[in-house]
Amino acid sequence: MSSHHIVRDTQEPALIIANGEACSIQLLEQLLEWNPIVMVLDGALDRVLELGIKIDIVLGDFDRNHHPEEKLAHQYPIEIVHTPDQAKTDLEKGIEHLLTKGHKAINIIWATGRRSDHTITNLTNLVRYEESANLVMYDDYSKIFVLPKQFDKWYTQGSIISLIPIGKAEGIYTSGLKYDLQNDTLEIGIRSGSSNEAEEDGKVKIEYASGYLLMMECHD
Repeated sequence: MSSHHIVRDTQEPALIIANGEACSIQLLEQLLEWNPIVMVLDGALDRVLELGIKIDIVLGDFDRNHHPEEKLAHQYPIEIVHTPDQAKTDLEKGIEHLLTKGHKAINIIWATGRRSDHTITNLTNLVRYEESANLVMYDDYSKIFVLPKQFDKWYTQGSIISLIPIGKAEGIYTSGLKYDLQNDTLEIGIRSGSSNEAEEDGKVKIEYASGYLLMMECHD
């Protein structure tokens, strides 16, 4: 696989490769093209090295008999960050490390699938850090991000849009969806906005008063 381009700019998104289900090569190559800094969490290191990807940062507690210096000798210069703190997940530590380096846009892949507990925690981390950076999570079926309180975007007719609350989100108004919401409340475990869709080609508008909503732009 070709390496990512060599621009170094904290204004461009950094990419975190976590340790969930791998995405397609096509999606991975697309993200590598536009993300000048690539961080790999240690649990995924062997899988990423098999793909021949140029890595900038490897981060983790290295508790699986990893010897990253040996494995990455051909990758230098590379930053190896040992983070033994067990109070946080490697993804949390990875996001925080990039924030300290000035990154305000972070894309995340391989963070869904496999263990459900990891997937749920990774999704809620989008909310945890949403005030610090623009975080977007990708897999082969979804683009996931925290909705700002006011949002509008052009979609083609039938585009699948799911609004998933983290906790409770209130005062939700939408226009342009097949099933619009009018001053509605969505609450995790009670009511979600899964599998809605754009009514026609054009703008979808969403606003809400309180809480957090995850936008999931989905395709089968």
